[in-house]
Amino acid sequence: MTGNGPGNPTSALPFLHKSNREARVDRCAEGPARTSDGRSVTRTALIAGCMLAVTALAGCSRHDAPSYQGYVEGEFVYLSSSQPGTLTQLGVTRGQMVDSGTSVFTLESGSEAAALKQAQQQLVSARAQLHDIQTGKRPVEIDVTKAQLAQATANARKAALQLTRDEAQYSAGGIPKAQLDDSRANAESTAAQVRELSYQIDVARLPGRTQQLGAQSAQVEAAQAAVAQAQWKLDQKQVSAPAQGRVYDTLFRIGEWVQAGSPVVQMLPAQNVKVRFFVPETVVGSLQPNRALTIHCDGCATDIEAKITFISNAAEFTPPVIYSNERRSKLVFLVEAHPAVADAGKLRPGQPVTVTLR
Repeated sequence: MTGNGPGNPTSALPFLHKSNREARVDRCAEGPARTSDGRSVTRTALIAGCMLAVTALAGCSRHDAPSYQGYVEGEFVYLSSSQPGTLTQLGVTRGQMVDSGTSVFTLESGSEAAALKQAQQQLVSARAQLHDIQTGKRPVEIDVTKAQLAQATANARKAALQLTRDEAQYSAGGIPKAQLDDSRANAESTAAQVRELSYQIDVARLPGRTQQLGAQSAQVEAAQAAVAQAQWKLDQKQVSAPAQGRVYDTLFRIGEWVQAGSPVVQMLPAQNVKVRFFVPETVVGSLQPNRALTIHCDGCATDIEAKITFISNAAEFTPPVIYSNERRSKLVFLVEAHPAVADAGKLRPGQPVTVTLR
């Protein structure tokens, strides 16, 4: 279908065929073909004048810093505990600014504290057993064995002397062979007892076997791990702010039971405040991360400095239209910028702002 009549579908969308500049020229040319003093002017002259005016305006605006409308967005953090318990302390209120490390809330921790104490005592016991194996017997026990050795040595000396006398008597025929055999056996027995007690002293001074030491060392490591686990569970009962930011909401009251993983406080860290705005495809190619810009908001005492942190790789249309070369001005890209942490508290999520590139 051709023509510009009502039946032509393109007649209802003239903007799909003319650029903004051409449209302004056409509207200008459609005005009365007379000057202010009543003289008639040709349509060509009017068009030329309008073109000069549009070009002059474009030249003037080219020196102005480009500005875009945007809005503030916040990436909220929901603080929770991995352990369940009754809420016993709520250290913040809605709207409060908190510093990093500020205690936000505390859950009842009696069971966790008892479990930690039990694990610590088991670690003390495992370490004591390892030390006992490493050092051998106590000095007093070794002294007892030494006394037994001295007694056995005396008995062995006495038995050796008796054997010497019996050997002389047997040679003279004064004692029977059986008595000499008894003396020889007694001397050998007492000498063996001396050697046994000497070895016992050496053994008493030795540490445990390598396998025993390894097994007990493993017990100590297991006890240390149990202490660390119990300490971690106890620490989970007290939650602190991960960064500086504003508390936006508290979701529980003191005395209520909090399930594991249930958020208790909603906060917005300062570094999670950002500004989102859209730029046309003719501008996005000139943007780079860390480029400086200025944020202006209603009610702010001064403008806020920020830097671009994200430029979208995907284009979108706003508003949705059929793409054509004449409508490329509707093709926009999302850009995000983060202000300094010190200035983030001046902005609120959802707040409209004006962004000026620098």
